[in-house]
Amino acid sequence: MVERASASVYRFKDDPYSSHSLILARLGDGRGRKLLDVGAADGFLAERLTAQGWTVTALERDPGLAAQAQGRCKTVVVADLEAAPPLLDGPFEAIVYGDVLEHLSDPRAALVALDRTLAPGGTVIVSVPNVAHLWIRLSLLAGRFDYRDRGILDRTHLRFFTRRTLVAFLRGAGLAVDELRVTPVPLPLVVPARWHGAWLDGLHACSARAARLWPGGLAYQFVAVCRLAGGG
Repeated sequence: MVERASASVYRFKDDPYSSHSLILARLGDGRGRKLLDVGAADGFLAERLTAQGWTVTALERDPGLAAQAQGRCKTVVVADLEAAPPLLDGPFEAIVYGDVLEHLSDPRAALVALDRTLAPGGTVIVSVPNVAHLWIRLSLLAGRFDYRDRGILDRTHLRFFTRRTLVAFLRGAGLAVDELRVTPVPLPLVVPARWHGAWLDGLHACSARAARLWPGGLAYQFVAVCRLAGGG
């Protein structure tokens, strides 16, 4: 029997308002510095970070996805974040937790353990979905909390965050939040490609502005840019 390679339901979101675009813009030119991509899946973000000059270590627990990430970055480490933290070739100037903490039963423990590999003055970026999005609120009013294959109510999500609880969570893990950015609903992924065009670009831009005006209710995701509290 031939073992079928794992397939990730997530892929790189290249629209300018996505969490991936925000992460890439915030990190900028790596100039050969080391970066840890936590929950890297098949390496779709690690590949872009490598292209920006970062020396990327991708951390992924699914061996099939990790195999696909090989060659997209400097190093791929297979490890389960729910178990003991892996040995890593740090320190890292940046650590990215892109849409991964919500999949863990104890995200604080993983965050604290891995952040020990952060270089002094290094940057931590965390992106998580906003469970208090207006659509979820309206669904709850209608008595619905239906899990799906992806999105805010991804059936593999174990932890949920609002704007307030995310900030409290990060502070409790020893991080100081320097920036808290938001993303709108990823309309380019939701709307079929045959309907894409200027009208969708305009609507998406308006949605991004609305999310910034009411982050608690219209943000699809939060992207927190952090450093170790106390300037470590």
